[in-house]
Amino acid sequence: MIKKQPPLQTSQKSEEVISGRVDINILLNRARKAQEKENRTNLIFIGLTLCLICIVGMILSF
Repeated sequence: MIKKQPPLQTSQKSEEVISGRVDINILLNRARKAQEKENRTNLIFIGLTLCLICIVGMILSF
């Protein structure tokens, strides 16, 4: 026997209509955040490198 299955339903699109426009301020903020994160990472590596150089210099001076 073949059982009748309910018809397939397609997914409903959200009622919010997304326009094709992009807000430049959102993109600029995203770019600034990425740049700040990259700058912070670079500063951390530079600081660690300088600390390592200072420590090695003190060890070699004794």
